[in-house]
Amino acid sequence: MEKELSINQIIKDLKESILRFPDKRTGKNTQYELVDAGMGAFSVFFIQCASFLEYQREMKLTKGHANAESLFELENIPSDNQIRNLLDPISPENLEPTYQGIFLSLERTGVLEGFRSYADHLLIAIDGTEYFSSQNIHCENCSHRTLQNGKINYYHSVITPVIVQAKNEHVISLEPEFIVPQDGQEKQDCETRAGKRWLEKHGSFYAKHRAIILGDDLYSRQPFCKALIEKGFHFILVCKPDSHVMLYETVDFLAANGVLGTKSVRKWNGKYGEIWTYRYANKLPLCADEAAMEVNWCEITIAREDTGTQVYKNTFITDFEISDTTVETIIRDGRSRWKIENENNNVLKTKGYHLEHNFGHGSHYLAALLLSLNLLAFLFHTVLDLGDERYRAIRKVLVKRRTFFQDLEALLRYFSFNTWDDVFSFMFNGLELNSG
Repeated sequence: MEKELSINQIIKDLKESILRFPDKRTGKNTQYELVDAGMGAFSVFFIQCASFLEYQREMKLTKGHANAESLFELENIPSDNQIRNLLDPISPENLEPTYQGIFLSLERTGVLEGFRSYADHLLIAIDGTEYFSSQNIHCENCSHRTLQNGKINYYHSVITPVIVQAKNEHVISLEPEFIVPQDGQEKQDCETRAGKRWLEKHGSFYAKHRAIILGDDLYSRQPFCKALIEKGFHFILVCKPDSHVMLYETVDFLAANGVLGTKSVRKWNGKYGEIWTYRYANKLPLCADEAAMEVNWCEITIAREDTGTQVYKNTFITDFEISDTTVETIIRDGRSRWKIENENNNVLKTKGYHLEHNFGHGSHYLAALLLSLNLLAFLFHTVLDLGDERYRAIRKVLVKRRTFFQDLEALLRYFSFNTWDDVFSFMFNGLELNSG
């Protein structure tokens, strides 16, 4: 693998970002450096072991050396409470350069070329998800809702953009945008406003690399679509009839007059035949406003060939012109949006990252910063899977993600390693993968 994408290098790059964290402490309360707190928290997420640092302190006492020092470059190993106290004042925005740095490394090493889709563009799916909820614990950055029993539920939510591709099992995490109360705003923050902030912060950078934004029906509104075009993005967004009445009145009129584009394809899904029916039209008004922007619309309906039973239906709007030759690919890429749920949010919630677990709430930014470090751990694992042959071979043999991390946790608790190369070589040789 290219040196700049090796685990050793990306951990060094992360440490450089954490070294730039603003330290607002005064007095003599500086036994532990912020960098040790940040790298310590990251190590827990990377190893997927809540007790990792406790084991490392024990190893340091008994062996004089700890893997947290050699593998994660910690100088002193802080406790969980010390980490929470030190990191609470640090905004997660301080980690954003790490995401962009990895993106550029993936581009330079050619990895991103394998993710390009329609018109040689990258697909960036955006969606919101909750990562903390409580009726008792809350902070200045919490959103809230009133439950049916009259009690208030406090929660945190975030937008987690990822690069996806229809046939690729991997997703590449980009900078999150947190849904938090905004200064000077009476209304609570919402997903679409957070999406616009993400565009303002990062849109110009990613648009330069040729990207298509994918999103659900929340995003297929004129203000957001215009913001995408202004930033230089293309888009393929879910567009439902009940939220776009004017557009679908136009679709119905065109259908009644027989002028909708239509295409049907028979496909075999391994068990039975399916009829995939596509309909499309170009230059339709997105809303009833006189200044409505024009968009292009398409629909897919999948039905069983033997019974005619409908098994799937979805509709999209896009700024790409649609024709018989492009409609299948555009809809294929539009449907890739689901990967942000299956390959990202669900993995983060159920495959060892414990996205919805309260690792620490704090009074300021702690919950958001820990979430961002957790997302970076997921991104680092993805980079390893994409670029490190030994890591990929080990994961393939051990099959289950949890098995791999349980083995890694045990090794780092009982054995001392100088580098990540030593760790992966030990696992690779121990599984006798050299024998083929």
